[in-house]
Amino acid sequence: MGFTMAVYPGRNGVIYLSTTGTGNASSVLSLTQWSINRTTDKIAVTAFGDANKTYTQGLADVQGTFSGFWNDAETKLFTAAASADGVKLYLYPSTSAVSKFASGPAWLDCSITTDVNGAVAVSGNFAANGSWTFNL
Repeated sequence: MGFTMAVYPGRNGVIYLSTTGTGNASSVLSLTQWSINRTTDKIAVTAFGDANKTYTQGLADVQGTFSGFWNDAETKLFTAAASADGVKLYLYPSTSAVSKFASGPAWLDCSITTDVNGAVAVSGNFAANGSWTFNL
């Protein structure tokens, strides 16, 4: 008996972003990549006589990155990075699977890079500013 799973091309990924913690999110133009890391703290609880180090799980840590090309019609990234109350962030691996996403409040940083041998690029990172939902 086989198990069938769907595989999606990354070209259909999308990021939705608000510019404030209470604003409405909309898609960000000209991005080409995003990543998310969902890790937890590991707290050492090794005791005398243990055969190896042991750990207990601590708090979750949600962080990630994004990058793409600068689009002069797109102002959300830099406006969002200046937000005093963070942003709402929605990450979709594919618009062909809209029920699969990660979302939550975040703090956002962004950068712009101009290279004589390439297109003007934007990049940045985000970190959780509250609880996140994962349906991936």
